[in-house]
Amino acid sequence: MSSWLGGIGSGLGQSLGQVSGSLSSFTGQISNFTKDMLLEGVEEVGDAATELQVSNSKLAEVESAFGAQKSEVSLFTLLSFQVEISHLKARQSGLQEEVQKLQQSAQSASAGPAMLPVTTTSSSTTSSSASSFLSRHPGSHQGFHGEEMDLSDVIWSQQEINRLSTEVMRLESEVAHWRRMSQASTATGAGNGNHSEILKLQRTIKELRDEMSREVDEHQHELAALQDAQRQKLADVTRRHRQELAEYEERIEELEEQTQSGVGQPTSVSDTSKLHELHQTIQSLQEAAEQREKQLAELSANLEEAQKIQASLQLEKDDAQQENTGLLQNYTRLQASVAELQTRVQEQEGKALQKAQLDHEIQMLRNSLEAAEKEIERLKNLDEAEPKEEVEHADILELNTIIGALRQEKEDLEQEKLNLQERLKVAEEQLVSRNEAESDLESLDDLKAELGRREKTLRATEEERDTLMSELEELDQQNQEATQHMISVKEQLSGQLKEAETELKRMTAELNTSNDQKRALEQELETQKEKMSQSAFTLNELHMGKQQLERTVKELKDKLGHSQEQSRDARREVTELKKTLQEKEELLSAAKAKLYEGGERASEAQGANEALAEKERELSDLRRELDEMRRSHEKVMSEDYELKVENRRFKADNEQTLGKVEELTKQLKESQGVLNRVVREKDTRIEALKLEKYQLEGELTQAENKLKEQVKQYQQTIEELTRARSMDASALQTEHERAIKLNQEKDMEIAQLKRDMEQVAADHRDTNEMLSITVAGQQQLTDLLQEKDVFMDTLKQNAADLQTELDNKVSVFTKEVETLKQSLDEKDKQLGGMKEENSHLKEEIDRLRDQQSRPQPLAEPRTLDIITELETEITQLKSSRNALEEEVQTLRRTTEEQQASLLLSQQSLQAQQSEIEQARAHHQQTTLNYDRLIQARDEEITRLQQAVEQLSESQSRANSPSVQGEVILQEEKTQTLNQENGNEKHDLSKVDIERLVRGIKEKETEITQLNEKNLSLTRQLDQLVVSRDEVGKLSQMIMQKDLEIQALHARVSMGGGHSQDVMFLQQQLQAYAVEREQVIAVLNEKTRENSQLRSDYHRLMDIMAGKEAALLKLQQENQRLSNMSDPSGSQEMFKETIQNLSRIIREKDIEIDALTQKCQTLVTVLQSSGGEPGAGSGGVSSNQFEELLQERDTLKQQVKKMEEWKQQVITTVKNMQHESAQLHEELIKLQSQVSADSDCSSKLSVDYARLVQNYEQKERRLGSLSLELAQVQQTITQLSSTKDVLLGKLDSVTQTPEVTATQCSGSSLSTDAPSHQPDSAVKDEKMQQEVVQLKALLTEKENTIRTLQENNHRLSNSASASESEQRSQAEEARQVRERLEALQRSVREKDLLIKSKGDQLAQVSEALRNRENDNEVLKQAVTNLKERALILEMDVKKLKEENELVAARSREKESEFRALQETNMQVSLLLREKEFELSAMSEKAATVEKLLKDKEQGKSGELNQLLNEVKSMQDKAVAFQQERDQVMMALKQKQMETAALQSELQHVRDKEHRLNLELERLRNHLLEIEDSYTREALAAEDRETELRRKVALLDERLTTSSSAVESASQQASMQVESLQEQLIGVVKQRDDALAQLRTSQEQVNQYAVSLSNLQMVLEQFQQEEKAMYSAELEKHKKEKEEWKRKALKLEDQASALQINLDEANAALDSASRLTDQLDLKEEQIEELKKQVDVRQEMLEEAQRKLMNLLNSTEGKIDKVLMRNLFLGYFHTPKTKRADVLKLMGSVLGLNREDVEKMLEEDRGHGVTGWVSNWLGGRGAQSVPNTPQRPTSGQGLNSSFSEMFVKFLEMESTPSLPAPKLPVHDIKPLSAPPAGRTSSGTSSMAAGAPVSLKRVGDSNPFLAPRSAAVPLLAGSGSGGPGGHLLMKPISDTLPTFTPVPVSAEASGGAVLKDLLKQ
Repeated sequence: MSSWLGGIGSGLGQSLGQVSGSLSSFTGQISNFTKDMLLEGVEEVGDAATELQVSNSKLAEVESAFGAQKSEVSLFTLLSFQVEISHLKARQSGLQEEVQKLQQSAQSASAGPAMLPVTTTSSSTTSSSASSFLSRHPGSHQGFHGEEMDLSDVIWSQQEINRLSTEVMRLESEVAHWRRMSQASTATGAGNGNHSEILKLQRTIKELRDEMSREVDEHQHELAALQDAQRQKLADVTRRHRQELAEYEERIEELEEQTQSGVGQPTSVSDTSKLHELHQTIQSLQEAAEQREKQLAELSANLEEAQKIQASLQLEKDDAQQENTGLLQNYTRLQASVAELQTRVQEQEGKALQKAQLDHEIQMLRNSLEAAEKEIERLKNLDEAEPKEEVEHADILELNTIIGALRQEKEDLEQEKLNLQERLKVAEEQLVSRNEAESDLESLDDLKAELGRREKTLRATEEERDTLMSELEELDQQNQEATQHMISVKEQLSGQLKEAETELKRMTAELNTSNDQKRALEQELETQKEKMSQSAFTLNELHMGKQQLERTVKELKDKLGHSQEQSRDARREVTELKKTLQEKEELLSAAKAKLYEGGERASEAQGANEALAEKERELSDLRRELDEMRRSHEKVMSEDYELKVENRRFKADNEQTLGKVEELTKQLKESQGVLNRVVREKDTRIEALKLEKYQLEGELTQAENKLKEQVKQYQQTIEELTRARSMDASALQTEHERAIKLNQEKDMEIAQLKRDMEQVAADHRDTNEMLSITVAGQQQLTDLLQEKDVFMDTLKQNAADLQTELDNKVSVFTKEVETLKQSLDEKDKQLGGMKEENSHLKEEIDRLRDQQSRPQPLAEPRTLDIITELETEITQLKSSRNALEEEVQTLRRTTEEQQASLLLSQQSLQAQQSEIEQARAHHQQTTLNYDRLIQARDEEITRLQQAVEQLSESQSRANSPSVQGEVILQEEKTQTLNQENGNEKHDLSKVDIERLVRGIKEKETEITQLNEKNLSLTRQLDQLVVSRDEVGKLSQMIMQKDLEIQALHARVSMGGGHSQDVMFLQQQLQAYAVEREQVIAVLNEKTRENSQLRSDYHRLMDIMAGKEAALLKLQQENQRLSNMSDPSGSQEMFKETIQNLSRIIREKDIEIDALTQKCQTLVTVLQSSGGEPGAGSGGVSSNQFEELLQERDTLKQQVKKMEEWKQQVITTVKNMQHESAQLHEELIKLQSQVSADSDCSSKLSVDYARLVQNYEQKERRLGSLSLELAQVQQTITQLSSTKDVLLGKLDSVTQTPEVTATQCSGSSLSTDAPSHQPDSAVKDEKMQQEVVQLKALLTEKENTIRTLQENNHRLSNSASASESEQRSQAEEARQVRERLEALQRSVREKDLLIKSKGDQLAQVSEALRNRENDNEVLKQAVTNLKERALILEMDVKKLKEENELVAARSREKESEFRALQETNMQVSLLLREKEFELSAMSEKAATVEKLLKDKEQGKSGELNQLLNEVKSMQDKAVAFQQERDQVMMALKQKQMETAALQSELQHVRDKEHRLNLELERLRNHLLEIEDSYTREALAAEDRETELRRKVALLDERLTTSSSAVESASQQASMQVESLQEQLIGVVKQRDDALAQLRTSQEQVNQYAVSLSNLQMVLEQFQQEEKAMYSAELEKHKKEKEEWKRKALKLEDQASALQINLDEANAALDSASRLTDQLDLKEEQIEELKKQVDVRQEMLEEAQRKLMNLLNSTEGKIDKVLMRNLFLGYFHTPKTKRADVLKLMGSVLGLNREDVEKMLEEDRGHGVTGWVSNWLGGRGAQSVPNTPQRPTSGQGLNSSFSEMFVKFLEMESTPSLPAPKLPVHDIKPLSAPPAGRTSSGTSSMAAGAPVSLKRVGDSNPFLAPRSAAVPLLAGSGSGGPGGHLLMKPISDTLPTFTPVPVSAEASGGAVLKDLLKQ
C-alpha cells in the first residue's frame, strides 16, 4: 500500500513539477510579450492593427499554455473517475453477493414455491460488463507515465461510471426485493421462530450500512480534495493571467493616449504634418539611394565571384551527380529497411503498451469498483441521510459536467494530434526529399538564390520608385482613415481586454482548484500512512487471535488422541512389513509425528488420519502383493536353481548396460557443459564482432569525414584558381605551381586512402571468414539441439503417460479427502455451535455481574465476541418474559453497545478471516504434501511391479530357450528402432529405469523439503503457543456453563433460525475474506505496476539524457560545420544586421535632435510667456513641464536601450533559428545513418544466430555419428568375441560326434555289411535335421543382417546429409566471398572515381588556363568600359555634392518646421491652461496669427526649396539607374563573348533613352504634387478658423488633460519600475543560461575525454579480439580438416564394418544355433546323468541277483529244459538234427567249431556216441567261433545251466529293437525342436547294432557275438550310454516252457513256440 501511494505521490509530484515548469515558461513568455509590446508601441504608435495582431498572438500563446495546464488538471480528474469506477465495481460485486445471500435466506426460510433466480441475470450482466470492460477500451492510456491525457479515456470512464451506476441501481432493486421476500418469510415464521434473531440481523445490517456510508464519505472527501487541488491550480493560472492582462491594459491605454496625442495634431495642422511627412520621405529616399548604391557595388562584386565559381562548380556538379546516384540507391535501400524496422518496433511497442495499459486499466477499474460499492452503499441509506444524498447528487452532477467538458477537450486534442501527425509525415517526406536533393544541388541552389535575390532587389527598387509616387497621393487619405481606424481599434481593444480579464479569472480559478487538489492529495497520503499504521496494529491483533484459536485446537487434539494411536499402530505395522522401503517410511513417520505434535486444526488432523488410513490400506495391499511375490519368487527360485548360469549371464549384461547408461549420462553432462561453454564463447564472439563492427563503422565515418574535408579542400583550391583568373600573369604562375603541389599532395592522400581501403577490405574479409566459421559451428549446435529436443519429446510423452496414471489415482484420493472434509466441516459446525452457546452463557454471566458496558480489547478472541451477542439475546428473552418495557430498554442498551463496539467487532472479523485463510492455505498445503507422498508411493509400487515383471520375463526366457532366441531378436529390433527414433543408446527399459531413479530422487528431495516445512511449522506453533492458564480457566468456565447450555438447548431448539443465522454469518465472513483477498491482490498489482512504471521512467530518463548529450554534441558539431562551410552566408547576415542597426541608429539620432529642439523652443516660449502678466502661475506650470520633459527624455533613453537590446535578441533568435534548422537537418541525416547501421547490425546478428544454430546442429550430428560408430565398433567387437567362442564350441561339438562315430565303427568292424547301412541312414537323417535347423537360423540371421544393413544405410544417409550440410556451408562461405569480392569491386570503382576526379582536376586546370587567356582579352575590354564608367562616375559625384547641399538645407528646414510645430503645441497647451486670462489669450492668439502668417510666407520659399530638392533627387535617381545599368551591362558582357559587346552597348543606350522619358514623367508628377500641396495650404487656412472655434472646447478639456497627464506620469513610473524588475529577471535568466552553458561545456569536455578513453580501450580490445579471432580461425580450420579426415576414416570404417557385419551375421547365425543346441544338450546331459545313476543302481541290483542265481544254479540241471531239448532232438528229422545240436551247443555256450567237430566225429561214431558226447563233443561242435580254444576240458567243466543262460543272453539282444532311453518319460522344461535328439541317444544308438529293419530276416539264434553284452564287464560298446541290463529283467530274460517241435519246423519256429509257452 505504501509503495502504491508512494507511486501515486511520485507521479503527482512529477506532474506538478511539470506544471510549475510550464508556468515558469508561461511567465517568461508573458514577460517577453510585455517587453515586445512596449518596444513595438514605442516604435509604431500609429500602427494599431499590428499591435492588435501581436497581442492576439501572445494571447493565443497564453491560451496554449493554459490548455497544457488544463490537460494536466484533467489527469487528476481522470484519476478520480478511475477511483470512482473501481469503487462502483467493488460495490457491484458486494451487492451481488448480498443478493445471493438474501436469496438463500429467503429460500431457506420460505418453504413455499421457489423464486426465480435473479442472480443468474446479475452474474451474466457482470460477466458481460467485465467482458465489455476488457474489450471496450484497447486504446492507449498512460496514466502517470505520459503527460498527455487521451479524451477517449475520459469518455470511456464516464460510460463505465454510468454503466456501473445502472448496474448498482439494478442490484439495489434486487436487494430490496429479496429483503422483502426474507422479511415476508420471517414474518410467516415469526410465530415459530424467535424475534431476537431478526433484531440481531437488522442490527448487523445497520452496522454494515453505517460502515459503508463512512467509507463512502471518506472517498467523497478524497474526491473533494482532488477537486480542490484542481481548482487551486486553475485559480493560480487565472490570477497570473489577469495580472498580465492588467499590465497589457495599462500599456494599451498608454498607447491609445499616445495615438490620440499624435492624431489630434494633424487635424489642426494638417499642412505642417504633410510637410513633415514629405521631409521624411525625402530622407528615406536618400537613405534608400545610398543603400542601393552599396547593394549595387556588392552585387557587382558578388556576381563576378559567382560567375567564376559557377563554371568550376558545374564540373563538380556532374561528378557529384554521378556519386549521388549511387548514394541515392543506397539511401533508398537503407530507408526501406529502416522503415521495416521502425514498423516492427512500433508494432512491438504498441503491443507491449496495450498489454501494460490493459493491466493498468483493469487494476484502476477494480479500485473504482470498490469506490462505487461504497458510493452505492451510501445511496442505500436514503431514508437515513437525505441532505447528504443531495450533496452527493450535486457532486455527481458536477463530475458529469466536468466529464463532458473533458470529453470535448479530449476530442479536440485527438483531432490536433492527428493533424500534427499528418504534418509530421508531410514534413518527414519533405525532409527526405530535401536531404536527397540538397546533397546534389546545394552549391547551385545557393548561386541561383543569390542571383534571384539580386534580381529581386533590383526589381524592388524599381517598384518602390513607382509606389512612392502613388503613396504620396494616398497619404492624405490614409491620414483620415487612420483616425477612424484608431477609434475602432480602441473599441476592439477594450472588448478584447474584457475577454482577456474573464479568461484570466477562469484560469486563476482553475489554478487555485489544482493547488487545492494537490494539498488534498498530500492530506490523503498522510491519512493513508495512518491507515497503514492501523493495519499493522490490526495484524498484531490477528496474531493474538490466532494464538487463542490454537489453544482451542489443542483442546480438540485430546479428543482425536484415539485416532492418532490407531494411526501410530498402523504405522508401526507398515514399517515392519515394508523393510525394503525403510528410509522413506521413517521420513514419512517423522513428518507425520511432527504434524501431529504441531497441533494442526481438527480438520487437518482428521484429514491426515484419513490419509494415514489410506496409506495403511495401500500398505496392506502392498503386503499382500509382497507375500504373493514371495511365493512366486520361491517358485521361481526353485526353477532358477537349474538356470543359475543364465541368470549370471543376464546379470553381467545388466551391469554392462548400467555402466553404459552411466557412461552415456556422463557423456550427456559433458556434452551439455561443452554446449554451454560453446554458447558462452559464441556470445563473447558476437559481442566482439559487434565491437569490431562499431569500430569499422567509426573508421568508415572517419574516412568519410576525411573525404569531405578533401572535397572542401578541392573546392577551396577551385575557388583560389577562379580568383587567380583576375590576378597578374606572375601571380597566376605562382598559383598554378601551388595548385600543382596541392594536386601532388592530394594524389598522395588518395594513395594513402586506397591503402586504408584495402586494409579495411582485408579486415572485412577476415571478419566474414570468422563469421562463416562461427555460422558453421552454430549450424552444428542447432542440429544437436534439435536431436536433443526429439529425445526430450519422447521423455515428455512417457512422463505424460505416468502423469495421467498419477492424476487418476490422485482424483480417487481427492474424492475420499473431500468426503472426509465434509464430515470434518459438519463436526466443526457442531463444535462451533456449542462454543457459541457456551460463550453466550459466559458473556451473560459476566454482564449480569457488572452492568457497565466496557469496550472490548483489541485482541478479543472470537469466542468473547459471540458470547456478547448471545448475552444480548438471553437478556432479550428474559425481558420478553418479564415485560415489554424491560425488553425495549435492553434492546436500546444492546444497540448502543454494538454501535460502540462495531469497529472492534469488525477487526475481530478481519482477524477471523485471516485465520480462516491461513487455515485453508495450510490445509491445501498438507493435502498437496500427502498427494506428493501418495505419488511417491505409487511410483515405488510401479517400480516394484516393473522389477517383478522383469524377473518373470527373465524366468520365462530361462524356461524356453527358443523363446529366448526370439526375445533376443526382438531386443535387437527394439534397439535398432530406438536408434532410428531418437539416436538413443539404450532400451526403453533402461530409460524407464533412469526415469524411475530420477523420480525417486525427486521424491526424496520433496520428502526432505516437507520435513523442513514441518519443522518450521512446529517452531512457529511453539512460538505462537503462549500460556495455557487461560485455556484452563476457559475449561473450568465451560464446565460451569454446561448446565446452562443444557437449559438453553431447549430454547435454542425452539428458535429454529439460529443455524441459518450462523450459516449467514459464515457466508458473510467468507465474502469479507474474498473481498479482502481481492483488495490485497489489487494492491499487489498496483505495487508491481508502480515498480514497472518507475523502472520504465528511469529507463526513459536515461535514454533522454543520452539523447540530450547526443543533441548537444550534434549542435556543437553543426555549429563547427556551419562556421566552416558557410562563411559567405554568415558574412552576408552580418552585413545585413550591421546595415539595419546603422539605419536604426540614424533614425534614432534624428529623433533625438528633433526632440531636443522641441524642448528648447518650448522652454523659450514658456519663459517668454512667463514674463507677461500672470507670470507666477505660468512659471509654476513651466517648471512642472520642464520636469515632465526631463522624465520623458530619460524614458526615451531607456526605450532606446531596450530597442537595442531587442535588436540584439532578435538577431540572436534568428541565428538560433538558422542553427536549429541546420541541426534538424543534421539530426535527420544522423538518424537515417543510425537506422541504417542498426538495420545492418540486426541483419548481421540474425545471420550470426542462424549460423550459430547450424554449427550447433552440425556438432550434434557429428557427436551422434561418433556415438553410433562407437556402438557399432562395440557390437563388432562383441560379435567377434562371440564368434570365436562359438567357433571353439563348434569345434568341440563336431569332435564329439566324430569320436562316437569312430567308436561305432570300431565296434562294428566285426559286424557284417548289413549293419553299416542302417548306421549311415540314421546319420543322414540327423544331418538333414541339422541342415533344417541351420536353415532356420540362417533366415533369422538374414533378418538381423537386413536390419543392420538398414542401420548402415541410415548412417550413410546421415553422413551424406552432413556432407550436404558441409556443402551448403561451403556455398554460404562462397556467397560471403562473393559479397566480399563485390565490396572490393565497389572499392576499386571508388578508386577509379577518385582517379577520374584527378583527371577532371587536370582538365579543370587546363580549362582555367584557357579561361585566363580569355580573361586577358576581356581585361582589355573592361579597361575600355572602366574609362567610360569613370566619366559617368564624375557626373555622379557632381550630382551627389548637389544632393548633399540640398539635404543639408532640407534638414535645416525640417528642424525649423518641427520647432514651429512644438511652439504650436505649446500655444495650444497654454491656451488650455489659462482660461481666466481672456485678454492674455487674445494677445497670444494675435501672436499665433502673426506666427502663422510668417509660416505661410516661409512656406512659399520652402516649397521652392522642396522642388529643387525633388529635382536633385530625380537627378540622383537617374544617376543611380545609370550606374545600375552599367553594372548590368558589365555582368552581361562578362557572361557573353566579345562579339556580343556592341549589341550590349546598344541595349544600354536604349535604356538611357527610357530613363530620360522616366525623368520627364517624374518631373510632371512633381508638378502635380506641388499643386496638391498648394491645395492643402488653402485647406489649412480653413482649418485654422475651425481651430479658433474649437479653442473654447479645448479650454474645457485642459483640466481633464492635466489630470490625465498626471495619471500618465504615474503609470509611466509604474511601467519604469516593472521594466526594471523585468530587466533584473532577464539578467538572472541570462546568468542562469550562462551557468548552464558552462556546465554543458564541462560535460561536453568530460564526454570528449571519456570518448577518447573509450576509443583507446576499444582499440586495445579490438587488437586483442583480432588476435583471438585469428587463433580461433586457425583452430577452426584445423578442426574442420580433422573432421574431414575423420569423415573419410568413418566412411572406410563403415565399409569395413559392412564386411565385418556380414561375417559377424553369419557367425551369429551359427553361434545362436550352436548356443541353442548346446543349451539343449547340456539339459539332456544332466537328465541322462540322472537316468544313468538310476540305471547304474538297477544294474548293480541285477548283477547281484545274477550272481545269486549263478551261485544258486551252479551245478544244478533244469530237468524241463533238458527234457525239451532231448525230445526236440529226436523229434527233428535226421537231416536237421545237426542244427538242433548246434543250437543246443550255442545254448550251452559251446563254440561252433567245437560243435561241428563233435558232429563230424558223431557222424563217424554213429548213434552210440551221441549220448556220450551230448554234453561235451556235440555241444562243442554246434557252437563255432568261440574266442577260447576248443578243449574238451572246458566243455566238460561248464555246466549245462550256465551254457543255457548264455544262450538266452545272446538271444535277447537281436530279437528286440534298439533300446530306447526314457527321455520321453521325463519331460524337459521346453520341448526340443523336431529332429533334435540328445547326444546320449545318438551314442547309445551308435553303440548298439542298429538293425531294426532287418530283424525279421536274421535268425534269432544266430545273432552276432558282438551284440551280446557281458554281464560283469562294464566296458560295453554302448559307452557312457548305459547297459542293456539297465532295463527290467522281465523285459530282457524270457522264460521257456517245453513245446513239442515238429521235424519240419525250423529253429526260429522252435524259438517262437518256446516263447509262446
